[in-house]
Amino acid sequence: MKFNYKALRPDGRVVEGDIDAQGANEALSQIAGQGLRPILIKPIRKFKLSVDYLKGRQVTLDDKVFITKYLALMLKVGTDLFKAIDILLEDFDKPAVKSLLMEMRSNLEKGQPFYLTFANHPKLFTPVFVNLVKAGELSGNLEKVFEQLSTSLEKDKELQQKIKSALTYPIILFCASIIVLVLLVSFSLPKIAGVFMQGGVNPPTFSRIVFTVGLFVGDHLVIVLSLLAIIFIGGGYFFIKTLVGKRLAYTIALRIPVIKKVIREIALQRFATTLASLLGSGIPIINGLEITSDSIGMPELKDALLRIAREGIAKGLTVGEAFKSEPVFPKTISNLIAVSEKSGHLESILATLSDFYTGEIEAAVKSMVSFIEPVMLFLIGIIIGTIALAVIVPVYQLTSSF
Repeated sequence: MKFNYKALRPDGRVVEGDIDAQGANEALSQIAGQGLRPILIKPIRKFKLSVDYLKGRQVTLDDKVFITKYLALMLKVGTDLFKAIDILLEDFDKPAVKSLLMEMRSNLEKGQPFYLTFANHPKLFTPVFVNLVKAGELSGNLEKVFEQLSTSLEKDKELQQKIKSALTYPIILFCASIIVLVLLVSFSLPKIAGVFMQGGVNPPTFSRIVFTVGLFVGDHLVIVLSLLAIIFIGGGYFFIKTLVGKRLAYTIALRIPVIKKVIREIALQRFATTLASLLGSGIPIINGLEITSDSIGMPELKDALLRIAREGIAKGLTVGEAFKSEPVFPKTISNLIAVSEKSGHLESILATLSDFYTGEIEAAVKSMVSFIEPVMLFLIGIIIGTIALAVIVPVYQLTSSF
């Protein structure tokens, strides 16, 4: 079970955190083993855990931006890592962040490499993040590395916010349309269908099919809504959480031109940003390309980068020649890399390409939204029009008979 504790460090400062243990005695032993003197220890109840989780028990992108920016600033003014982490521990109240910072300090006290803490959390920190910190630690340029990381994370945050804001209206439109359709099919259509089906009117086959669906939904509303909820929740879990679902969703997305363009632009932007950061930290080009291939997310580009590194540059080709041999990369990128390699400005050209593709992503997202909105309206119009036509035709027949 988990215990929350407060303890005194040898320098007199109070620290707080959570610890896993079989019982209170084991928890006290673990705390004492870290060189701390326990002041207070209490079990964390399940309810408290759930509330903490809802409040944000995970390390978010904002947290990572703040931590990297702060560490870069502290190292720039000459503060050592121990002091910087202690100040961060006092500033953060979030359990997940405090736990991460305490792990950092504990690893440093044990003489372990600083990057090891980040490597122990692969779901939070990418291989690129870990390798950049490792390279900065080995070269003594942690300050520069954390500045690069904070800048890169801020760009990712801005890009995510722009994509979310662009997709907000289509999502609201979709949800509102679903609600209207559910209400229409669940309440209005069954009543209208009952009037015609039970009133001696003989509607056409098309209308009878629609009315039958409406009456069925009205008679089994709870079951139908439950099944829809299960389908949406189960489908969301399948496509978001499972590997097979992610691959299927990705395959489907790549078959839609406007969505494929957005995915491609994001992958190229990640490629340029990541490789520029890695080269700037002194990581060799072959290692940099291999690490970058794991971060871009697009299989075609990933395979191309691995071929460039292992079958091109490793076998004597120049960087420019290796990129030109891969048609999956735009000729603009291949030519710019070839020119910048000769002039010795590969890193700066990649940074420029990153900024360029950031703008391209925004334009691609806008194009995608402008495509999605009319398609959604068209599909919703077809459904509502079908229901309206099923009602209008028998009404017209009824009035025509008088």
